[in-house]
Amino acid sequence: MWPYLLIAPTVLGIAVLLAYPLARSVLISLQHYGMGELIRGGAGFAGLENYREILRDGEFWQVVRRTLWWTGINVVLIMVIGTLVALMLQRLRKRMRTLVLAGLVLAWASPVIATTTVFQWLFSSRLGVVNWLLVRLGFDSFQDYSWLAHGPAAFTVLVLLVVWQSVPFVAITLHSALTTVPTELFESARIDGAGDWRIFRSITLPVLRPVFGLVLCLEVIWVFRCFAQIWAVTRGGPGGATTTLPVYSYQVARSLHRYDLGAAAATLTVLILIAVLIVYFRQMFRQEAEL
Repeated sequence: MWPYLLIAPTVLGIAVLLAYPLARSVLISLQHYGMGELIRGGAGFAGLENYREILRDGEFWQVVRRTLWWTGINVVLIMVIGTLVALMLQRLRKRMRTLVLAGLVLAWASPVIATTTVFQWLFSSRLGVVNWLLVRLGFDSFQDYSWLAHGPAAFTVLVLLVVWQSVPFVAITLHSALTTVPTELFESARIDGAGDWRIFRSITLPVLRPVFGLVLCLEVIWVFRCFAQIWAVTRGGPGGATTTLPVYSYQVARSLHRYDLGAAAATLTVLILIAVLIVYFRQMFRQEAEL
C-alpha cells in the first residue's frame, strides 16, 4: 500500500481540481440551467438540447475556425522561435548562456496579467512605445493608431503576447534536451562535411523527436484553451475578431445567463481539443513506425 499512499495526494488533487469541475460542467450542459436555477436550484434535465442549439449557431462555427487558426499560428511561431533560441543557446559561451537563460526564466515566471498589462502599455494608441518607434522610423500612419480597435491588429497583438510568454518554456526544454546529445555525433558529422541544416535534420531533430512531440502537444493545449490574455486585452473584440472557444463559452454564460449553453460550449471545446490531439498523435506514431 505504501506506493499508493505516496501518490494519493496527487490523485486526490487532480480529482478535486480537474475531474469534479469537468464532470460538473458536463452535467450542467445536460440541464436547463439559467439564472433562476443558479439561485433556487432544481435544474431540469434537457438531454442534448443545449448541444443542438449550440451546433446550429453559425457564430459557433466561425469561432471554431478562428480558434483553429489562432492555435495554428501561435504554435508554429512558438515552436520555430523556441527551437531557434535553443539552438542559439548551444553556441553561446557559458556566461552569456547563463544570462540568456536567466532572462528566459524571468519572462516565463512573469504573471500572465502583469505581462498582459505591459503589452497593453506598449501598444497604447497615444503613449505606447510601439507607435512612437514606428513613427520615428517613418511610418506616420501609426500616429495615435489604435491597435485594439481593429480586428487584425488586435489579433496580431495577442499573437505576439502569447508567443512571447510561451517561447521561454519551449527554448529551455529543448535546450535541456540538447545537452543530453553526445557532442561526438556533431563532431563526426562536421568531419564528414555535414552543414548546419543537415546536422539538424539528421541528428538533432531525430534525437529530440520525443521531447519535441511532448512540447508541441503541451503548446497546442495551452494555446487552444488560452483565455486570460484575450479577455484582459480585448474581451473577444473588436467585433468578435479575437473571440476563441473559451471566450465564446464564457460570453454565452455571462451575457445571456445561459450557463447550460456555456457549459455545452466548454464541453465541445474539450472534445475538439481531444480530436485535434488524437489526429496529431496518430500522425506522430505513424512517423515513428516508419523510422
